[in-house]
Amino acid sequence: MNDIQAVILAAGEGTRLRPLTKNRPKVMLPVANRPILEHVLNSVVAAGIRDITVVAGYKKEQLIKFLNTYPVPVQVVIQEKQLGTAHALSQAKELIHTKTIVLFGDNYVDPESLRMLMEKENAILVAPHTSPSKYGVISGNEGILTGIVEKPKNIEPGALVSCGVCIFTPDVINNIQERDLPDLLEKLILSGMKIPLVLAKDWQDAIYLKDLLQINIQLLKQVKSKTSGIIDKKVTIQGHVSIGNNTTIGPGTVICGPVIIGENCTIGPNVCIGPYVSIGLRVTIEPLTYLKNSIIMNDSDIGSHSRVVDTIMGEGCKCRDHLAAGSVKEGEIGAVLGDRVTIGPFTVVTEGIIGNNAVVEGGKIIDKIILDNTLVI
Repeated sequence: MNDIQAVILAAGEGTRLRPLTKNRPKVMLPVANRPILEHVLNSVVAAGIRDITVVAGYKKEQLIKFLNTYPVPVQVVIQEKQLGTAHALSQAKELIHTKTIVLFGDNYVDPESLRMLMEKENAILVAPHTSPSKYGVISGNEGILTGIVEKPKNIEPGALVSCGVCIFTPDVINNIQERDLPDLLEKLILSGMKIPLVLAKDWQDAIYLKDLLQINIQLLKQVKSKTSGIIDKKVTIQGHVSIGNNTTIGPGTVICGPVIIGENCTIGPNVCIGPYVSIGLRVTIEPLTYLKNSIIMNDSDIGSHSRVVDTIMGEGCKCRDHLAAGSVKEGEIGAVLGDRVTIGPFTVVTEGIIGNNAVVEGGKIIDKIILDNTLVI
């Protein structure tokens, strides 16, 4: 136990993750069957921090309801208007009395990286990235921050970027006047402060939809094997697979971990799942269907003879038989379905995004954005 605090910034809307964030805060999107925020909280607690504050904003009621169920007490402050990351941090300054780690509720960071940061006074967590131009690119000298440039062009892959995870002393937080953390860091550099760079062990961000699948992959690697429910003796399970209570797995089904399947699901017979698949609660997957590298949220149904790869499916989707969802380009997201999407039989979704409550009649090819509440005939 230690006297270091944590402030988790979770007020943002996440417009680049639409349609999935239309009905929920970005930090409540599920990866490995748990909200991203829960994974962040678990890392903070594992690092030994118990004094935790979450800054809420967009759809704050959902966030507060979830935090009330978390086993460690969490304080909540509200950012009424989303005016930037440093501004969000300043909303918590009345609760700050010691050195404080600041992190985002939609960025997974491992406990060991947090522990390394906790050894510093005012410091920033950094990591090399394959697409650094999407982030704040870091320059440094002998492990000390010398500058940060937001989303510069023509930066070589592998450049160091800011993870958005910092540790500050109370005097820094109490004097925040900036809107965003990069501006705050620049001000501290100009004041002569030495800001150490700490290299992250494992850090995953969720800026774009395909980032969710990457975080899902990383967190599924931590899944511990658990088999509950009714599993037919002719089911083959390889690798680390977690199956929830009251879930039925039919004969001839093959599950290649890491995979997590929630409670009260009906799967098979003769279904192939994995690797890197998260299936929520009360999901039905009909026979002769193949799933790989996908997130399937609660209460969704996938019809028989379907192939679902590199796909994120929101809550309450109803997909008929012979759905083909996937990408023609390696590394791209195959399909995104918002909540309560209905798809008819023999439909192909290739790099398409289908909005919430949309209805797609059978036999269509979807390769673009379909807006919420649209009927495709």
